[in-house]
Amino acid sequence: MADVEQRTVRETVLTNWAGEVLPSLSGLVEIPALSPAFDADWARTGQLAAAIDHVRNWLAARPIPGAKIEVVELPGHTPVLLLDVPASEGAEDKGTVLLYGHLDKQPPVGGWSEGLGPWTPVIRGDRLYGRGSADDGYAGYAAATALEAIRAGGGKHARAVVLLETGEESGSPDLPVYLEHLAERLGEVSFVICLDSGGNDYERLWLTTSLRGLVQVHATVRVLESAQHSGLASGVVPSSFRILRQLLDRIEDSATGEIKLAELNVDVPANRLAEARATAEVSPGAIRTAFPVARGMRTVSDDDVELLLNNSWRPTLSVIGAAGFPEPANAGNVLRDATTLALSFRLPPTADSAAALNAVEKALTTDVPYGATVELGGVEHAGGWNAPDAAPWLANALELVSDRVFGRPWRSVGLGGSIPFMGLLAEKYPAAQFLVTGALGPDSNAHVPDEWLHLPQAQRVTEAVAHILHAHATG
Repeated sequence: MADVEQRTVRETVLTNWAGEVLPSLSGLVEIPALSPAFDADWARTGQLAAAIDHVRNWLAARPIPGAKIEVVELPGHTPVLLLDVPASEGAEDKGTVLLYGHLDKQPPVGGWSEGLGPWTPVIRGDRLYGRGSADDGYAGYAAATALEAIRAGGGKHARAVVLLETGEESGSPDLPVYLEHLAERLGEVSFVICLDSGGNDYERLWLTTSLRGLVQVHATVRVLESAQHSGLASGVVPSSFRILRQLLDRIEDSATGEIKLAELNVDVPANRLAEARATAEVSPGAIRTAFPVARGMRTVSDDDVELLLNNSWRPTLSVIGAAGFPEPANAGNVLRDATTLALSFRLPPTADSAAALNAVEKALTTDVPYGATVELGGVEHAGGWNAPDAAPWLANALELVSDRVFGRPWRSVGLGGSIPFMGLLAEKYPAAQFLVTGALGPDSNAHVPDEWLHLPQAQRVTEAVAHILHAHATG
């Protein structure tokens, strides 16, 4: 940072956030831009387009010389918004920096606290409440502000393209098409910055160094052509739910949660094990207290390192939905004809998701008890991502911003969720460096009621990105 006016960078970030970003981001919260998985008629309802237009208008007012803004919408695909900023004057050709975020949102869901709502931006202290504030509406604003700030401070940056998609919360199904369509325009991507992540506190810069993959299956066990009186049929016809339990026992140890299938397990790399230990040291107990467990409940282990590894490098099964069950108040004495469970497997970052899916399908459909019928639907799989080792320029920049922006050492975390964009980019640009970070914390409530953005952390992340852009251009 020796050749950058750090005070000017910080002042630019703070001024922009207070006077420019916060008002527009609040307006973005008001737009119910549901991801296509939650609004099949998105093209007609127009909310994704409204979010794109809202942010595009804000970007168009930014004083960034030479910047070009474009909405790209291929037929039948959700739109993407591009901000293409040429390299600053005097910067060497270091390829393209791709800064990623998304504008689509999770559904509102019920249960928001009094005075809060998904489409109502509310500022309380250091928090901006509302759906999409933290996940991930702020990202485009932060990226553009970082570019403005490093220029204002006399620093440099390579050519930068901010790409904001509108399908991330649906698994980014359109992103491969756009990456192929834009490949020539993007050129050689040497650095990827993703702001759709976060960490275990709001005191330091957190890097996401791995993302889990996934397998999803809707498994239906059918035992009858039509439901029957349980007093007449039970003991003669087996319960469809009991058969499903037996099938799941082939996959998961119900006592420990351990996944038994070899295809879903990997050896934890030594560097990721070391990172988990370092993270546990700086925030002891944080992972055990991160979630609102019910009174009297315990986490699956008292060992922070084990919990961190469970959430990042070990496979898990969650039953995320069910069909075939009436509400308890309406449940008669009936032996139901079928049971459906929606099964969601989180995979280690380096597991082969196709092989994992094949193993799950085989376990669910081979030698089914009593010869019951098993139907599989809703099948989906996606690979995870494991970050490459940081190049010297990036490693040095992380130390500098940790000291001068945050005042605490940076730490890393393996994210239990998935960001499909990372795996796609890693395959397409194997030599690129990655910075996956963000302002989300363990209690930011992404995807659930009372989502909120920690404003000071978002500002610090913006400032850090500005300096890291300079390090990339000059390193």
